Amino acid sequence: MRVLVMGGTQFNGLALVHELARTGHEVVILNRGQTEADLPHGIERVVADRTNEAQMRDVLGSVDVDAVIDVSAYLPGDVELMIDIFRGRIAHYVFISSTVTYAASDLLPITENHPDERGEDQQAYGRNKLLCEDLLRREWRENRFPATTVALSMVMGAGNIIPDREQRMFQRMLRGRPILIPGNGRTIQQIGHADDQARALRMILCQPVTFGERYNLTGGDYFTQEGYVDACASLLDREVEKLFVPPSLMDRLWSGDLEVAMPTPESKADIRSSDRKPNTLAMNRFMLTMLVQQIAPNIHRWDRSVFFSVEKLRRHVGWEPELTFRASLERTWRWYRDAGLPDTQDFDFAFEDELIRMVREGV
Repeated sequence: MRVLVMGGTQFNGLALVHELARTGHEVVILNRGQTEADLPHGIERVVADRTNEAQMRDVLGSVDVDAVIDVSAYLPGDVELMIDIFRGRIAHYVFISSTVTYAASDLLPITENHPDERGEDQQAYGRNKLLCEDLLRREWRENRFPATTVALSMVMGAGNIIPDREQRMFQRMLRGRPILIPGNGRTIQQIGHADDQARALRMILCQPVTFGERYNLTGGDYFTQEGYVDACASLLDREVEKLFVPPSLMDRLWSGDLEVAMPTPESKADIRSSDRKPNTLAMNRFMLTMLVQQIAPNIHRWDRSVFFSVEKLRRHVGWEPELTFRASLERTWRWYRDAGLPDTQDFDFAFEDELIRMVREGV
């Protein structure tokens, strides 16, 4: 099969390109041509900017493929253009969405039938992904445009473009830093590996049962936040000091009643609530959920367990996650180590340093 991958040079997209090439597919990738990547031999690369409609029409008008997997569409206009260009020309269009579209829930696991979050808790990224999904469902229903939506959750693997997740945890441990764990560490989370997800996307291709459907795609097992820390420590063979952030302190930080006051060059004074920039609370929540990675702080509280069912994907295409959480972590660490990142990657730990002080002093 001849497959166009929109993107294809970073993280999930690159893992997908390698999976397709490995299994005998002809692969074409489209991007702006600005990112160097270790691409398999024989990949065809075309260059266009998604924000330039005329360029996209000119380039893709002459690209002959059986299917498209769109890793880089974020706006409804991106999807509308792809529908217009490829209507009647392809057998399948696979759109990569996200599980940040789902509303918060205490009924788990979250399935594809779970309500979406379209209210004030949703951010622009999730809102636009939902609008893209709406377009594709309508196109399937009204015009039989063969589209499938795949909602990815948190992912780890080689070249993760969000280094504040597992890569930050590796660096904490390599540097012998105390490891901050929210609350009692029993919140349950879930992560998939990019290689497992690439295999699932390959298996979905041109399967009529998937047309018009949404699928969750993530790992098949779960971990507590303390279990995440313990697994990393065991893998890196490190003794770590675990500092549990008391629930009362997490609540105050989460609500904005208390702030992790960061010193600035101009002043070492605390930043007062009245002077807080509009995005400070959102940034603090992001940093709190990166202590041990947790999904979508704009929707899910710091102490809310969140995990998703992949049963529908199992039933429809026979995909099974091959990598457990531990195996995913091991594969990611091997890449990290072999890439030389333990000696070259750097992080700003000022937020965590201040939070460590607050925990130790019983703030």
